[in-house]
Amino acid sequence: APYVPQTQGRCFFQSPFLTMPLTAVPKSPVNFHFADIHTEAVQAALAKHKEQKMALPMPTKRRSTFVQSPADACTPPDTSSASEDEGSLRRQAALSAALHQSLQNAESWINRSIQGSSTSSSASSTLSHGEAAIDLPPSGIVKGMHKGSNRSSLMDTADGVPVSSRVSTKIQQLLNTLKRPKRPPLKEFFVDDFEEIVEVPQPDPNQPKPEGRQMTPVKGEPLGVVCNWPPALEAALQRWGTTQAKCPCLTALDVTGKPVYTLTYGKLWSRSLKLAYTLLNKLGTKNEPVLKPGDRVALVYPNNDPVMFMVAFYGCLLAEVIPVPIEVPLTRKDAGGQQIGFLLGSCGIALALTTEVCLKGLPKTQNGEIVQFKGWPRLKWVVTDSKYLSKSPKDWQPNISAAGTEPAYIEYKTSKEGSVMGVTVSRIAMLSHCQALSQACNYSEGETIVNVLDFKKDAGLWHGILTNVMNKLHTISVPYSVMKTCPLSWVQRVHTHKAKVALVKCRDLHWAMMAHRDQRDVSLSSLRMLIVTDGANPWSVSSCDAFLSLFQSHGLKPEAICPCATSPEAMTIAIRRPGVPGAPLPGRAILSMNGLSFGVIRVNTEDKNSALTVQDVGHVMPGGMMCIVKPDGPPQLCKTDEIGEICVSSRAGGMMYYGLAGLTKNTFEVCTAESGSPVGDVPFVRSGLLGFVGPGSLVFVVGKMDGLLTVSGRRHNADDIVATGLAVESIKTVYRGRIAVFSVSVFYDERIVVVAEQRPDASEEDSFQWMSRVLQAIDSIHQVGVYCLALVPANTLPKTPLGGIHISQTKQHFLEGSLHPCNILMCPHTCVTNLPKPRQKQPGVGPASVMVGNLVAGKRIAQASGRDLGQIEDNDLVKKVNQCLLQMEYFLTEVLQWRAHTTPDHALFLLLNAKGTAVCTATCLQLHKKAERIASVLCDKGHLNAGDNVVLLYPPGIELITAFYGCLYAGCIPVTVRPPHAQSLTATLPTVRMIVEVSKAACILTTQTLMRLLKSREAAAAVDVKTWPTIIDTDDLPRKRLSQIYKPPTSEMLAYLDFSVSTTGMLTGVKMSHAAVSGLCRAIKLQCELYSSRQIAICLDPYCGLGFVLWCLCSVYSGHQSILIPPMELESNLSLWLSTVSQHKIRDTFCSYSVMELCTKGLGNQARGINLSCVRTCVVVAEERPRVSLTHSFSKLFKDIGLSSRAVSTTFGSRVNVAICLQGTSGPDPTTVYVDLKSLRHDRVRLVERGAPQSLLLSESGKILPGVKVVIVNPETKGPLGDSHLGEIWVNSPHTASGYYTIYDNETLQADHFNTRLSFGDAAQTLWARTGYLGFVRRTELTAASGERHDALYVVGALDETLELRGLRYHPIDIETSVSRTHRSIAECAVFTWTNLLVVVVELCGCEQEALDLVPLVTNVVLEEHYLIVGVVVVVDPGVIPINSRGEKQRMHLRDSFLADQLDPIYVAYNM
Repeated sequence: APYVPQTQGRCFFQSPFLTMPLTAVPKSPVNFHFADIHTEAVQAALAKHKEQKMALPMPTKRRSTFVQSPADACTPPDTSSASEDEGSLRRQAALSAALHQSLQNAESWINRSIQGSSTSSSASSTLSHGEAAIDLPPSGIVKGMHKGSNRSSLMDTADGVPVSSRVSTKIQQLLNTLKRPKRPPLKEFFVDDFEEIVEVPQPDPNQPKPEGRQMTPVKGEPLGVVCNWPPALEAALQRWGTTQAKCPCLTALDVTGKPVYTLTYGKLWSRSLKLAYTLLNKLGTKNEPVLKPGDRVALVYPNNDPVMFMVAFYGCLLAEVIPVPIEVPLTRKDAGGQQIGFLLGSCGIALALTTEVCLKGLPKTQNGEIVQFKGWPRLKWVVTDSKYLSKSPKDWQPNISAAGTEPAYIEYKTSKEGSVMGVTVSRIAMLSHCQALSQACNYSEGETIVNVLDFKKDAGLWHGILTNVMNKLHTISVPYSVMKTCPLSWVQRVHTHKAKVALVKCRDLHWAMMAHRDQRDVSLSSLRMLIVTDGANPWSVSSCDAFLSLFQSHGLKPEAICPCATSPEAMTIAIRRPGVPGAPLPGRAILSMNGLSFGVIRVNTEDKNSALTVQDVGHVMPGGMMCIVKPDGPPQLCKTDEIGEICVSSRAGGMMYYGLAGLTKNTFEVCTAESGSPVGDVPFVRSGLLGFVGPGSLVFVVGKMDGLLTVSGRRHNADDIVATGLAVESIKTVYRGRIAVFSVSVFYDERIVVVAEQRPDASEEDSFQWMSRVLQAIDSIHQVGVYCLALVPANTLPKTPLGGIHISQTKQHFLEGSLHPCNILMCPHTCVTNLPKPRQKQPGVGPASVMVGNLVAGKRIAQASGRDLGQIEDNDLVKKVNQCLLQMEYFLTEVLQWRAHTTPDHALFLLLNAKGTAVCTATCLQLHKKAERIASVLCDKGHLNAGDNVVLLYPPGIELITAFYGCLYAGCIPVTVRPPHAQSLTATLPTVRMIVEVSKAACILTTQTLMRLLKSREAAAAVDVKTWPTIIDTDDLPRKRLSQIYKPPTSEMLAYLDFSVSTTGMLTGVKMSHAAVSGLCRAIKLQCELYSSRQIAICLDPYCGLGFVLWCLCSVYSGHQSILIPPMELESNLSLWLSTVSQHKIRDTFCSYSVMELCTKGLGNQARGINLSCVRTCVVVAEERPRVSLTHSFSKLFKDIGLSSRAVSTTFGSRVNVAICLQGTSGPDPTTVYVDLKSLRHDRVRLVERGAPQSLLLSESGKILPGVKVVIVNPETKGPLGDSHLGEIWVNSPHTASGYYTIYDNETLQADHFNTRLSFGDAAQTLWARTGYLGFVRRTELTAASGERHDALYVVGALDETLELRGLRYHPIDIETSVSRTHRSIAECAVFTWTNLLVVVVELCGCEQEALDLVPLVTNVVLEEHYLIVGVVVVVDPGVIPINSRGEKQRMHLRDSFLADQLDPIYVAYNM
């Protein structure tokens, strides 16, 4: 029902269950305090949910975490409220019994599941890790094998989740909650496409719209002219101080609540005079006074010393300096202290007034000086105790002129963001405000008032310090510290002093009710006005009703309760006038919360549970004019049934924010427009309060602008949400007044965060129960989802000076990750409803259409190639050597024999130990001889035939190389395997075992030490040692010559097998033919210009891929000397690799990412004496996207010791072809590009500028090797792509592997991966090998060696690793990079998917109490940067994420450990 206000007479709200006149209120003393209707509404909503029996997965927490110290447990925090407004403690809504019905259309609160998540993680999501896999399938191909594939004890559920796993049950619960039928999502999809188009949220067609006419400004009664009103407030003080010197002005209480000192008007006048004289004349010299009239000074007085404050305040007014009252700083880092410092600085304050006692209590440095508070200017402290003041001479008089627009004082206020501003009040405004209050409150001389408020600001200052003097009142000041020990003290003061007026907040009413039983015989019959200064809080009505029903029997008159509304800018906006006995009482409005969220006033009819009952705060102040303007946009007048910001125009208001001209204009000089023409000739001041003007010009306030949370276009009030949270049986779990509600901006919308302090005795179950119930209640009553609910240990939220919660500081802690919650519940699935639509792949676009489309658009087909192998060097000697090499029909064994014959003493290999000394060298002849002896042992001892496979199990060194050539000499096929680690046999030995079995090895060649290890008891615990093939140790070889060196009949015969475990946990072996080996060595020789006089340093693992080729093969082919540095030696000597390079003046060196990372992280200061100016190329060997940040850090770190910025580059290889790109010595430097991440997810490449949002820096992976061709192909259609597309990299080269090594050939996979053709557009029918990596080709402006423009190949990531989520393709590394940046305590991070849930595992390197801080930060960053909702956040110890020898994360291995519950996590959060 639309609400139609009327200006006169009485009005009925049109409502089926409220037919009470607005001006009536129930008089019967019902105990409202316990019949809390809002609580009933909440209980009804929860009962409905209970029927739906929903099991939420409880977070998993390590027991040791978050044990509260005994001190914390013993000191309960203050039970004061967030903003000291305890109105939110009880929602006493005057609804009817209809509220008992439960929700009519209650749906499950969590039934908004993940927005259209489509396919599962990737092809590899069902595969697990093979590194530690023990059981082998009885037959079949090894690619795709996974751990435990025939372990019958692991029964799988339908989803492939092991039944035994505790983690999986929780994930199942989570999936069940997310599968529930979901609310229709908001119509706020934006299309996440080429250009980001964020759709403007479409308004809900059913939302209520304002229907009233435009409001007219409401005027207060004229400000009466009283003949004896003084021309200035100082004149009033002079008058009373000289004529009524004995009259009491202010009484202070001691800690027990007993009066301790009464300041008379005479004393106030004389002491203020002394202070004014001292300030102006005694602080500096006559010619250079410290203070001049108009200067600002800080007033630093504690809350229990109103007397000293009052003297200081009036002393400043008499001296014409401007007082700025602030709180006493308690520590160097008070909550909000820095912002107070900013205010002091901007006001140019150099002097602070305080008392002797307060000065002694301030924190000091060791030499007794007051500490420099964070962000504060340097201050001179002046003590204002009487004994330090100088008496003014007889002839000195202060200058008291009539009040004008000059500033009188500055009152500080804290904005929603936490910044502190100074509201400047002029002398005329101060006087007019006192006059308006005197008239509205009908003050008369000599009345006694009790003030429980802070006397330094707001109503406490206006009534208790200023209007007090104007009317010669007597104020009894009750400090906050007394209220904490004796909550009834203010009631006792009213009773004892027969006070006429009391100034309180809802909190004080609430406390008095709690302590009521202690005091039976108090009377409040003397009160004509109980001014409730936070009556503007919508929930104050319940406190007022409850207080009245309890104290009416103690003489409290119903008409004495006078709520008022105030703000620092507009001062008092409205106050209910003291009623006359028998006159009809003001009433209240019962409003629909749904209407309020759209800014419209509607009488609540539809949902009985979501009603808000508000009481009026009286009429506009005398002499004021009020209008309601739209809260956002230009100040347009609202309609009569619309909620807006209250603006006031009167002489009694603030004049500006000191020193902030722009903000001042927007707040204090508002020209409201009424259909285009301005209203009135005086500007209005924005009050920061939201409300409307009701019938009879009564003012209603429904919330504060600062507490406004605008979520998806609807407005919610923080106080309302606090009240709902408290209505859930909270007492066992959290502290009443310690709940903060604020919103954070995440992913194009505001998200609600609720933080509460948890009681030390609350159990995990209680807390989790309470949290889930609060989420349900808020969802049902406010129809809004809570993004995050956090519980923190007692006493840990930042406090305001009066004990409330410092909201902006709490929000800052939350966003910085320094809140340290002990329980947290995130609900991104529930409340993030504006994700882009999942991408639908367009069916039916064939490869031919794509190619034609590219040609029409003028796009090149993405292909590139290295130099032609025919271009051989010109140098005659080199030519000769190359011809010799070419005549050797591609066999490396022949090259070695030739070298042993022609250059027998030329050293090919040099092995270093951790000290950097050469422990072993191998010349051409030594290598040849040793190889012969090994070959003869293989034939004699091993009885092996040509073609048998031999596993080589050696530490990195020269023995491995000799064993390799020994196998070739004997015609055996070597398989190099990393030896097991003696300290972790159970983890490393099964992989060795698996490769031995899969490769069908007939024999193992190894050292004596390793042979003993393989047969040891410890090994027997991990594998069956009885089934090892023949093991031969090569430490002591017989000096027996080989009768004949084996020569393969064709170069297509197998040379060796290369086994490796991929990051997705697949063990794959590939076959390398002799032709491929010599082709590869030749390509590397040409690219790097390697010949016999050159030296290169290698710090790599020599077991697979390019690392093996560089370690074992290249030196023999090219004749250069390789200095071998085993990476494990760096653990005991970090500088080994770089000092070797420096010492030997090496020009070309090869390393792995793990080696580079070790040096970057640990070598900063130890690089003394190293000079890297000799280095021409430093190449990182990798099979992944180049880690640009690491290579940049490395270059930057070692730039000062001569490393050229152009030296560092990377290689690229894959299983099918171990070396596709390698920078080499000639050719252009590696290029970098910035690409748009959003486009990459759509498999498109769009280059952007550096610094563009959502941009990713990619580096070229070296130059394509001679003889290699690459093309970019669509992995699904196998058609070629244009250079603006991301696709799979296919390669054609003489050194591609011949196929997978399988137990029996699986032809289809072989053909698909090694011998495949483009589906369209390749007339030559080239045979390509698929690398399994996604990338793109870009033509650059640089010139290649051939003279043409250079084509750069960029690798983006492995196809197997990608996550397919919401129809888009994500690379785990991109998500991990975002996550790692969010908090300093994240050491490492890995992501994977499980049943469509994104799981993020982070290693915490800080203290365990930071674990829960990471959950919201991780969720936020993934949502903001990747548009994905994280399903599970797992916080683990450092070192838990498995990393292989190449420095790559083993994500599938991690996933298996997580699902098998083997990670021992610190915390697992399941996001709802």
